[in-house]
Amino acid sequence: MAEQYLQQAWRWYGPSDPVSLQDVKQAGATAIVTALHHIPHGKIWPTADILERKAIIEEAGLVWSVVESVTIHEAIKTKSAGVEHYLENYKQTLQNLADCGIKTVCYNFMPVLDWTRTQLDMLMADGSKALYFDWIDLAIFDIYILERPGAAASYPENIKSLAAARFETFNDEKKAHLQHNVLMGIPGEKDPSLQELRDSIEIYAQIGFDGLRENLKHFLSSIADVCERNGIKMTIHPDDPPYPILGLPRIASNIEDFQYIIRCVDKPFNGVCFCTGSLGAGPANDLPAILKKVAHRVYFAHLRNVKRDELGSFYEADHLDGDVDMYAVMQGLVEENQQREIAIPFRPDHGHQMLDDLHKKTNPGYSAIGRLRGLAELRGLELGIIKSRDRG
Repeated sequence: MAEQYLQQAWRWYGPSDPVSLQDVKQAGATAIVTALHHIPHGKIWPTADILERKAIIEEAGLVWSVVESVTIHEAIKTKSAGVEHYLENYKQTLQNLADCGIKTVCYNFMPVLDWTRTQLDMLMADGSKALYFDWIDLAIFDIYILERPGAAASYPENIKSLAAARFETFNDEKKAHLQHNVLMGIPGEKDPSLQELRDSIEIYAQIGFDGLRENLKHFLSSIADVCERNGIKMTIHPDDPPYPILGLPRIASNIEDFQYIIRCVDKPFNGVCFCTGSLGAGPANDLPAILKKVAHRVYFAHLRNVKRDELGSFYEADHLDGDVDMYAVMQGLVEENQQREIAIPFRPDHGHQMLDDLHKKTNPGYSAIGRLRGLAELRGLELGIIKSRDRG
């Protein structure tokens, strides 16, 4: 029996994405990961809009494989006023997607912010640029710009001392730049204001870790019927980074979190997006071991690498270079993929801004050439593993 290869996918932000579908094809991907970012959070995705996007993708000779993301409204995460209305809208969106033949959905349950970085253009030794999370800059934002009550207690003395010294060098432009980076969400969506963030932090302080877990359980229980009826696979994305920041709780950061998520609504639709970059930023996370325990519920994968320093700050490294044992992770994915009727989709997550893309406007982390390089490296790694299996 022939070995089955993973499905090679590519995140695309729609017709306004600087990276075209023709670019995606030239990179060698066959599947698209996208979402309807023009529809506000909490609104139903109309079938007509879904079909229009699907047609554009298929006319380019590609398939729409994964939705990333159907963003969860804050009312669902906080279980506040309007929660049942937004759950009904979410279920209708899932039904509409399934009716259009799109049945793998990635989502996250991170409070307020999506992935968080403090610098979007860290200069690498080879002249390319990478995304960077710096604990010192985060402390500066938290303590001196956001001015979160009690923020200083969240950081060790060495970080606070370094942050105080660095903040002395900040002018208004530097403050504004750091604020933009930290608050930047998904491209095309509005960044929250400082006051909105303060208000949300206060709300989540009342909810706490256990409360947020319960709200996730309520969400999954509410959508279970529509998912099971239509064969939809939901894949929760790990917290990025995988630890509490800015006083906000995190509930998808390690193996204990994922085991709880799988158990709390223990049905096949309830799955995991295995993101090696997000999990890899946690020093205690053993990614091959985590994958082994959750592989049966992995329906989608993000593959990228990170390099941490002694403070725990990290930058996004080349896909095959960093603290993540990408060889062992790919081995695990290849092994699990052989048990599936349908291949697991993965995408090269993020990538360095490099070569011609250094002179172009691109979505942070989502320039073409860096991801092309990442996909080529990951494709070769998978091929080598599969061929070595074949030859025993």
